[in-house]
Amino acid sequence: MLLSLVLHMYSMCCVLPAAVLLGTAPTYVLAWGAWRLLSAFLPSRFYQAVDDRLYCIYQSMVLFFFENYTGVQILLYGDLPKNKENIIYLANHQSTVDWIVADILAIRQNALGHVRYVLKDGLKWLPLYGCYFFQHGGIYVKRSAKFNEKEMRKKLQSYINAGTPMYLVIFPEGTRYNPELTKVISASQTFAAQEVLSAALLRILDPLKPGPNSQSAVLKLSGNWREIQSLRIHPRPTASEALGLRLSLADDPETSQSFRTTGPSLPVLKHVLTPRIKATHVAFDSMKNYLDAIYDVTVAFEGTVDDKGQRKEAPSMAEFLCKECPKIHIHIDRIDKKDVPEEQVYMKRWLHERFEIKDKLLIEFYDSLDPERRNKFPGESVNSKLSLKKTLPSFLILSGLTAGMLMTEAGRKLYVKTWIYGTLIGCLWVSIKA
Repeated sequence: MLLSLVLHMYSMCCVLPAAVLLGTAPTYVLAWGAWRLLSAFLPSRFYQAVDDRLYCIYQSMVLFFFENYTGVQILLYGDLPKNKENIIYLANHQSTVDWIVADILAIRQNALGHVRYVLKDGLKWLPLYGCYFFQHGGIYVKRSAKFNEKEMRKKLQSYINAGTPMYLVIFPEGTRYNPELTKVISASQTFAAQEVLSAALLRILDPLKPGPNSQSAVLKLSGNWREIQSLRIHPRPTASEALGLRLSLADDPETSQSFRTTGPSLPVLKHVLTPRIKATHVAFDSMKNYLDAIYDVTVAFEGTVDDKGQRKEAPSMAEFLCKECPKIHIHIDRIDKKDVPEEQVYMKRWLHERFEIKDKLLIEFYDSLDPERRNKFPGESVNSKLSLKKTLPSFLILSGLTAGMLMTEAGRKLYVKTWIYGTLIGCLWVSIKA
């Protein structure tokens, strides 16, 4: 009996916040829809300003539960500016809580309403949320060959033209890191080996951007031309093909030098996946004159090590709301835009180097031989506590409006219809627009 009561209380820790967060969604969508209609004949900047404010209210309620309710301790390392900026936010991806970590930083800069995400295409079908995230500035992208660069550039340019504040969140790994999914990690490491060889060859052979000894290297590579040409057509050789060609080319000292200067081997990453470049490059290339900086963010959840000292899967949103994560460690490195290479082939290497830094931070966090250096990042940390004044009013407003709606028969009908018809219309909308 006592055990059942404990389990019931434990489950309620998650159920109550989830019920409020989901339950207030129709109320929020109705408020946004009313403003959308009222602002139809106003300049777009007025609509965007109020929409950002509405988004800030909802996300503040989210943070009420994920920070104030859970009591999680937020430890900040590095250099988070106090003032809001137009930025691209690059972070490691390991949990469904990661997008809330972006909110955690943004609210401390008074930029919560400006957060917009680059999202997996499948998320656009989320009831109510999928459509709203899109209209708020979210960009849905598909992987690899289906990635629509033209559409992403078009949408980003429209935000620049409208002067939309930008806190664009990107997770370059493309999928969540889970130490238990060894096949995903292995595939990511193989992808890195394949990509670097293709990039190196293209840079050696590119007449518009010749590197050191490149002309000599091209002549010396003539014996391997068929292999190289196949790589240019099919830029994803198998790991064994990549290794064989690299060894054959490394026999010549000048060719070997070109490889070292144009495309050295990418280090194997242990605690993160190999980052993909497309979305990051398109975002930076489209907004480079509009941005102030890039935030390179590394996140570690304390309590994600098993009894054997091995890293385990990061907490899900449900586990987080059940207070299973005592601390979040967040390392921020602000990078001025002038320090970011513009050309994709160089940015790919730069991005991987940033993830090498993340990996070293996480190795220190999880695997340091010194027990006193584990469970923290190098350097000084600041315990950042979020005031209830920033979150409680939003919770009271949205929950109060929702409760008021559900107290009347007409309100309950409107509530149900918003869930049903709002979802259907939203899915139809994103299927056309996104």
